[in-house]
Formats: sequence, C-alpha cells, structure tokens
Amino acid sequence: METIDLADPGPGEVQIRQSVVGLNYQDCYFRSGFYPAPLPGAVGTEAAGTVEKVGAGVTEFSVGDRVVYAGGASGSYADLRNMPIERVLKIPAGVSEADAAALLMKGMTVEYLITRCYPIKQGEWVLFWAASGGVGLIAGQWGRHIGARMIGVAAGEEKCRLARENGYEVVIDRTREDVAARVKEITGGAGVPVVYDSVGKASFDASIASLAPRGYFVSFGTTTGAPPPVEAGLLQKKGSLYFTRPTLATYCATRDEIAMSAGKLFGLVAAGAIKAHVGRRYRLDEAVQAHRDLEAGKTIGSSLLIP
Repeated sequence: METIDLADPGPGEVQIRQSVVGLNYQDCYFRSGFYPAPLPGAVGTEAAGTVEKVGAGVTEFSVGDRVVYAGGASGSYADLRNMPIERVLKIPAGVSEADAAALLMKGMTVEYLITRCYPIKQGEWVLFWAASGGVGLIAGQWGRHIGARMIGVAAGEEKCRLARENGYEVVIDRTREDVAARVKEITGGAGVPVVYDSVGKASFDASIASLAPRGYFVSFGTTTGAPPPVEAGLLQKKGSLYFTRPTLATYCATRDEIAMSAGKLFGLVAAGAIKAHVGRRYRLDEAVQAHRDLEAGKTIGSSLLIP
C-alpha cells in the first residue's frame, strides 16, 4: 500500500471516492504479465463509489452521484481515483455499491458472450465452465431467464450446489466426473451447440469433445494456462467446429456499447432475474491474499476489496 496525493480530475473526468473494488481474474493476468501493461503501473479495473469532484466539461455527473465503472486503464485498487466519464455509469436506484461492483464487469462479460458472441436460444443446451464463479453464476441466471438449458461445470459439492441454485439445470463435478462423457449422456449423444470455456489448457480437450457438429467453442479465459494452438484440421475432423477468443474490450469498446451492455444487465437485476452473489470481502491491504485465493480456486461467486 502506498499513499499519494491525487490531482484534481482533468477535463472529461470525475474523481470517485471508492467504497468497494471488484476483484476479477483479469487482475491476475495484468499482475503476472500475462496481459502486457505499461510499467510502472497499478492493478484493478472495476470499482464503485461516490463522485467527489468533476472535471471541466463534465455535465452528466454531479458531486454525490453513486457510480460504478469497469475496464479502461488499470488502477482501481485505491480509495480515490480519477476516471474518464466514458467508462463511468450511474448506479441504478435499488442497487448497492457492493452489488454494482460485484456485477458490472462480470455481467457485461456474460452479456456479450451469450447475447452477441453466440446468442443462446430457448431450449438449447449450453455448457459453461467455472459455473460457481462470479461470471458463471450470472451466466446461469441469465441463461435460465432466456430459457436455455444450462449445463455447468464446477469443482466439489458446495460449488455444484451453488451453481444449481443459480440457474443450471445440470451441474457436472469435474473432480469426479468425465465432463465430455456426461455432456454426451445429458444430450443423448448429440453434444452441445456451444461451450463457454474460461479455464483454458486443462479443459480444452473436454470442450472440443463436448461439442455437436458445427458447434461453437468460445474460449474467454485461461485460468489454467493458455489452450494449445488450434489447428484448422482439428476443427474439421471434430465436426466443422468454430473457435473464437473474444474479449470484453472489443465487445464493449465504445461508450454506447458499455451503456447498452450495462443497461441489459441492470434491467435484469431490476426485474429480479439476476442477483449478485458476493462470496467474500477482503480489505484492500489483503489484495495479495485475494489474488492467491482466486488463482487457487478457493473463491465462490464474486469477491470484493474494501478500501
């Protein structure tokens, strides 16, 4: 922890007194260097709090507004921060700052994955890895709202139970079950039309084997390391498959896309279709332990850092 004096917000910026910081696996990628970032630099891409000052030209925010942001330059692990308004959103009435920070980045990730990257459909089987994590729990609820038949993959009895409580029709315990074999059993041998895989290296073969012909392999994370290079011939032999590696940065690159994605998310929160699940709160000075727990798979749902 380091104490510095923060300058006033510049033109087009607001200064936010942060009450809660969202913890995301992307933070580990930046900290480790897996995602390149300029040095010296800071960590963290999501937080919520209250506007304390506004910069020149800012008219859509006022001092006292409750706000949340996700993405952009790293540096959210702080109690006070200046942010460009392009990435800042007002928190809807009825949503706490803690829930906003637990939901925004993960919820926008789910939005682009299941409504734009591969739009899932009512009655369609869907396989989603890490079903008990922050993204996974939102995906289960959102998929259930759409009417898809969600199959989750989790590790251990407690995580499987939580996934079932959050929209998954079937949950496969990867610690004691063969994922691909169970998927084929569940789908009557057909396989699933789409797999959402945030695990990477350890899950690649099972994901490929779980897909139906012309299925979509959506690889959006690498918690166990990068998946192997994907050969065109493999996609051909396994049934004319599609492979994509999307990112939130490209699906929510503009202010309009951020507002649209967050609007869909908070609309479902207001309707009661999606609820935040905060598994654990850490003090900001416990960020090292929080990263260790996240990388070791010890966390459930969303974790928060409290400045």
